[in-house]
Formats: sequence, C-alpha cells, structure tokens
Amino acid sequence: MACLIAAPASGSGKTLLSLCLAALARRRNLRLQPFKVGPDYLDPQLLSRVSGQTCRNLDPLLCGEAWVERCFHWHGSRADLALVEGVMGLFDGRGPGSEGSSAVVAAQLGLPVVLVVEASRQAGSIAALVRGFRDHGPPRVNLAGVVLNRVGSGRHQALLTEALAAVAVPVLGTLPRHPSLELPSRHLGLLPPGEVGDLESRLATWAALAERHLDLARLWPLLAPPPPAAPGGGPAAQGDPIQALVRLPDGGDADAVGGSGSRTTKADVRVAVASDAAFHFRYPEAGELLAALGLDLCAWSPLADEPLPAGCAAVLLPGGYPELHAERLAAARRSLADLRQAFCARLPIVAECGGLLLLGQELCDGQGVAHPMAGLLPFRARRGELSLGYRQATALGDGLLVRRGERLQGHEFHRWQLEAAAPPPADGQALWQLEGWGSAPRAEGWRTTHLHATWLHLHWAGCPQLPRRLAAAARQAATARLTAGAPSPAACP
Repeated sequence: MACLIAAPASGSGKTLLSLCLAALARRRNLRLQPFKVGPDYLDPQLLSRVSGQTCRNLDPLLCGEAWVERCFHWHGSRADLALVEGVMGLFDGRGPGSEGSSAVVAAQLGLPVVLVVEASRQAGSIAALVRGFRDHGPPRVNLAGVVLNRVGSGRHQALLTEALAAVAVPVLGTLPRHPSLELPSRHLGLLPPGEVGDLESRLATWAALAERHLDLARLWPLLAPPPPAAPGGGPAAQGDPIQALVRLPDGGDADAVGGSGSRTTKADVRVAVASDAAFHFRYPEAGELLAALGLDLCAWSPLADEPLPAGCAAVLLPGGYPELHAERLAAARRSLADLRQAFCARLPIVAECGGLLLLGQELCDGQGVAHPMAGLLPFRARRGELSLGYRQATALGDGLLVRRGERLQGHEFHRWQLEAAAPPPADGQALWQLEGWGSAPRAEGWRTTHLHATWLHLHWAGCPQLPRRLAAAARQAATARLTAGAPSPAACP
C-alpha cells in the first residue's frame, strides 16, 4: 500500500518524482492522494495543485503517531493512488537522531521506500551510498528500489544500474536533466504554485517524463492506496479524523466549549483568515477544525487592502512571506486600520510566524528598507540568522489559546528576526518558554486574553484544545456584539 519517496538529503529530487507521478495520475484521470512528512507548507501546496487533492502532513512530533495513522488511512483510502513524500534525508529527524524522520514514518505505516538519488557526479560509489541507507537503522526500512535523478546519458544510466545490481537494489527509473525539472525557490523553499508562471505546461511535461523514464510496471503498483484503517487499529482508528478531534472531551477546560445558551449561529461567528501571497502557510486541518466547531471562515487579503469582513469575531494571521511584500502591506492602510480596531475591540487574534510580523512596528524588506506595520507589538523585524527546528513550548501563563504549564510541540522556521522597539505593553506577557536541540531556551511570543502571537508553527491536530478555545473566544465576541445590538453580518462573499 502506497510508498514513501525518500532521499539521502534535501535537494535530491523527492518532490520532482512526486510531482511527476501526481501529474501522470492526473492525466490518467486517477485520484492520487499526496502526503508529506514533517512540518512543510510549500511542497504540500505544489503536490495539492498538481494532484488536485489536498496534501496532508504526516508529522508524528507535531501531531502524534495516532493522528499520523488515522490521517493516512482515512484520506489515502478515499483515492485511487497514494504516495508519501519524505522530508530532508531519510533518517533526518529531531536533532541528530531519527525521531520524526521519514524512516520512522515509513516503519510506522509499513511503507516501502523509494530512494531518489542525485547521481550526476557518481558512478560505482552509488552502491555504497544506497547500501548504507538500506542497511542503516533503527528503524530498518524496506527499500523497494531507487530512482536516479540527473542522469547524464544512457551510458551513465547503465553504469549506475549495474553498480546497484551488485547490491541487489533495483532501479525503478530515472529523472533526466530537463528544464521543467528545475524548480524555482527562495529563502524558505520552493516557490508556491501561484508564482510558477508556467506550471500548467510543466504538468504535461512531467507526465510525459514519467511515462518515458520511469519503470511504471514496478513503480505504479507501489502507489496502491491503503485500507480505510490500520490493521488492528480498532474502532478508535476509524472514521473522519477531524470529527474525532472535535468529539474529544474538553479535559475540564470549560472555556474551550461553546455554551449551550449562546445566541450565535455559524453566520455570526465569522473568522477572518489572512489569505494571499503574503500569508498562505496554513495546514488544511486548521480551517477544517474551525469549520467543524461551527465557525464561518472568510478569506481576507491584507495585500489587497481589503477591510476585515463585516462583523468578524476573530482574526487568524498565518505564516507566509510578508517580508517580500512589506511595501505593499505598509500601503494597505484600510487593512491595517481594521486590524488595529479589532485589537482595540479585544477581538481574538492569532498570529503565527509571518502573521506575527504584521503586528510589529516595522518590517524590513530584503533590501533592508523599513516599512511601517500595524504597530500593535513593540518590535522591528529585519533579516537575520536562520531559526530552524522543532521546539517544545511550555506556556508561561494563561492566554487566548494556552493555559499555564501546558507543553506543546511546534516548529520554528524563519530568517527574519525581531529587535525590541519599545518596552512591552502593560497587558502583554511572554507566551511561552521554547527549548529545542541546538537552540538556547528562551521566552518567546506575546499573550493576552485576546492575543496569541508567536514565531512557532503548530499543527492543531496535535493540540486540538487550541482551535476549541479560539472557537469559544470567537463565539463570546460574536455574542457580545449581538447583545450590544450590532447588526448581524452580511453573508461572506
């Protein structure tokens, strides 16, 4: 059932092979369900666009092993084909170990591994490399074969194939040197699909390359979908995973559940979600959970200087690339004014990574030019050193989404850094203490009763109490508006 596409290192061609297979499935009118190991937003966007199916992240560190199994079997079983793209190198996980790695996910789900090797400057040495990955562990992997990337000629392919035959590893195809297989990127990864201008023409080329250069007789059967539930998983492992999270008991956290006496309807409890080229790093489960909890999600574009949706009861500012659009964001006076008004009205606001940058005093673009932002938090942001890795977050007090002492797992990935511009506001306090391999412990983020602002990316499938608390806070804000006699908001366009 399905396979996991891995590699010795990032940049080897995992995404290229996954996109070629997805493009071919699309041309054959087959539904291929893509998955991505680890905390990634950009590869999943491309996989979603090419396959036509929403890519799902499988991250045992952020979401837990039970979620990984349930998500994989639920979504994978509803498609004709399924594949899992790995993250980084096959055994790369948290810190120097393999925890959370592609190998661990492959072992947990019982998936064979297809190893993509960038072979442009290799000959017989490829056998030593591949044998090392096949035999390394724990966990041990079931290596189904190798796909060779950037093969220079037929002679080069024959040489590599013979070398791998000596260690009993089959070659399942090649990815030749081709302009369509050169994917543009920037400082946080590949360009999102909306910025790849020739993506449509690439789809046809990728499908043709897959048919011509891959051993589909052996590779295609490895894309068979999984069964609806893991063998031996029991009733708890079956059913819609989003509904399962919504049905979880609240653990005694009364304010995480909407009161039965609420006067609000779904149309009243509207959440503005920043959604444009500056803000698009968001796991699909975040919106699905809020919708399942009875909230009406409305896309809102600060880049287009749109007003907040009429009567919105909360604002969600996901990550993205605001630093690339700092000048346009600074000129979005209506959007920034509405955001300030929402803050002053104590509407719930959740800002994560790039969304955090919109709340500061100034944001410097890539050339170091400073542009004014919403001015709600006392920092300036400019390009600095890379911050990357899993973090354990321990809440330092009660806030909009967290409660004192709670410990959550998140991921940090950004090149812009904050510089203090003024003392913190009277009602602002550090959100949590962050710790991670190679990262000095530090207090980070801002929290109030109506604000949650942080660098840290969270996957809400691993902390479902957070969307429940946001839903409760949004419902309270909507009820307060209705009680005050404000008109019910118009239908979201």
